[in-house]
Amino acid sequence: MRVYLPLTTSGLARLRDTGETAPAPLAAYAVTPALRDWYAAGDSRDDEELEYAALGLAAEASLRLLAAEPGAARRRVVVAAEVADGLVEDASGGVAGEEGEPGGVRLTAPVPLRLLAAVHVDEADAETDVTAAAGVVAAADRGDGDARAVVDALADRDLLWYGVQEIDHLV
Repeated sequence: MRVYLPLTTSGLARLRDTGETAPAPLAAYAVTPALRDWYAAGDSRDDEELEYAALGLAAEASLRLLAAEPGAARRRVVVAAEVADGLVEDASGGVAGEEGEPGGVRLTAPVPLRLLAAVHVDEADAETDVTAAAGVVAAADRGDGDARAVVDALADRDLLWYGVQEIDHLV
């Protein structure tokens, strides 16, 4: 199953140095039944669009990690990995920023570097927008409309795709 794990650049450096993601359980995102139902409201069930939606949810979760890690570079980081279905527990269906979010899954084991398929990172010129969004993501999760607009504006900024072999360059 393809999963998307939110990180920061320092989390990516730890992944590189240790050879695996942080200790389990790990919050991640994937195409779950709840994500399919949530996204179906847009009259689309295209798997590629659903994968992109899961990536977007992981990118927003990366903002929450950035808010908690002020020293990290102000870029969203998401790693895509192919993991065994048995390591994935569905945790979808609730409120943004909390367990139960559509597309939310829990990984019951660390993800080794060898299972990574790609790394997605903001380009350098997104740092100002990412900084602003990381500063208000908690308010957006609580329902603040102005803060939600700042966070949602990042949807116009695509994360760049990098091969796993480029992690050294990224950190």
